[in-house]
Amino acid sequence: MSSDGIVSGGALMGGGYEDWSLAGWRTHVPDAADVREYAAGLGDQSVPGLAATAASRFPRRVAVTVDGEPLTHAALDEESGRVAGWLARRVAPGDRVLLAADASLGFVRCYLGALRAGAVVVLANPGYTAAELRHLVADSGAVLAFADREPAGRLASLGPALGLAVADVREPPPDAAPLTGIAVGPDDPALLAYTSGTTGRPKGVPLTHRQVAVSVRAVMAAWRWQADDVLVHALPLYHQHGLGGLHTALFAGSTVHIRSRFSAADLVQAAAGTRASVLFAVPTIYQALAESPAAQAGGLHGLRLAVCGSAPLSPALAARLPPVLGRLPLVRYGTTESGLDVSNPLAGPRADTLGVPLPGVLARIAAADHLAAPGQDGEIQVRGPHVFTGYWNDPAATAAAFTPDGWFRTGDIGAVDPASGHLMIRGRTKEMIISGGLNVYPREVEIALESHPSVAEAAVAGVPDERWGERVTAWVVLRDRRGFDEAALIAHARTVLAGYKCPKRVFQRAELPRNQLGKIVRSELR
Repeated sequence: MSSDGIVSGGALMGGGYEDWSLAGWRTHVPDAADVREYAAGLGDQSVPGLAATAASRFPRRVAVTVDGEPLTHAALDEESGRVAGWLARRVAPGDRVLLAADASLGFVRCYLGALRAGAVVVLANPGYTAAELRHLVADSGAVLAFADREPAGRLASLGPALGLAVADVREPPPDAAPLTGIAVGPDDPALLAYTSGTTGRPKGVPLTHRQVAVSVRAVMAAWRWQADDVLVHALPLYHQHGLGGLHTALFAGSTVHIRSRFSAADLVQAAAGTRASVLFAVPTIYQALAESPAAQAGGLHGLRLAVCGSAPLSPALAARLPPVLGRLPLVRYGTTESGLDVSNPLAGPRADTLGVPLPGVLARIAAADHLAAPGQDGEIQVRGPHVFTGYWNDPAATAAAFTPDGWFRTGDIGAVDPASGHLMIRGRTKEMIISGGLNVYPREVEIALESHPSVAEAAVAGVPDERWGERVTAWVVLRDRRGFDEAALIAHARTVLAGYKCPKRVFQRAELPRNQLGKIVRSELR
């Protein structure tokens, strides 16, 4: 580690990936006397246990607002206790409870109340079709659902066949006595989260209270989170990015202001009006903020930290953000199965890397039959107390997800920069294009195309081809009033990339297909 606290490439070259990971821990928590002992203590309480501790310390502080409607830590403790008491007469500890709703105070109290009663929360996108909800209910074995009106109607049609009771997420339980105490410990299951399904059918990911707490508290330590921090975001709570923002308030006794719908002007106004110190967002939101007059006027300059995740941040967009945010966004990396694994250091973040391993996370880069040398591409693999132990009722997928020596295979390709010691990501193994026998990472081609002045954003995928096996193909969204010139874009790519990496065809689109967190759904492009 260098004198300024940033990990150097020598940590990897001199001592291997464990030393590199430990050097990352020391970068994030330089004041910890023993980083191993510090990391081990991050999962010592359950999610509702941490929330109850915060409520006892800061009872009158606002814990959460949704679209301006507030709930203090004490009120949330009381209301979630009533939900827990109501649930305790209907479900047993370990039963699955589906939560299919947009952000609301009802979502928050039902989520925390279900955990407090010992139930396992199954997170569901409220926009799912009846068929998608049927898969989640049937696969998880959920016995009860809290839902908004529209998904409640779809779930009610499934209820008789699947034995599912449905309750209104926004209505407090009538005349329910609060549950005294907390029915769970750190190693009990907390969540059954489902993968995004961008590369196949969603798989269930069971996470314990310890795994959730370790992941969130590690980044809170790395980002110097304090009880007086104020977070603002417009991310869905049914995804762990947005839910993680709620967890910061529950764990630290701080405040989170959530907008249930995103607009750039509204988010800027919310940040300025609440004197927010932290913003969580995804690249599509940062793209909108970069173009927002309210943000360009300095409405976000009060932030001490702006975090970016869930999808890759392009260099072109990153370069536009410091005048808008007053700083570069801090890029971090994680997966549904392993929580948050890697983050840029709070001091001196870079937009072109993912950063270094967070406290408790051991990470490595594995090539075909050996560990990759600095600068060599390979699969990112992780292990630690934050990592799940296997997919829900899917032993075959579980076996494929772990190496023989117990490391979780993220499916992402990366490399460690020998100069900085930071992790760089190339793309997904399942997205990799094999053209003429050579490997092409779509993200590298997308970055090359996005460096052209006419391109706002690009997506790249492989299309079956008799000659090449797969043909590198691109789809682009143009900047306002720019003309589309396929030949010029291909020629530009050839000035940046080797010929085999360059797209054979480029198509124009009004927008790219994305999921709720801004990840490109490449199957729809093909």
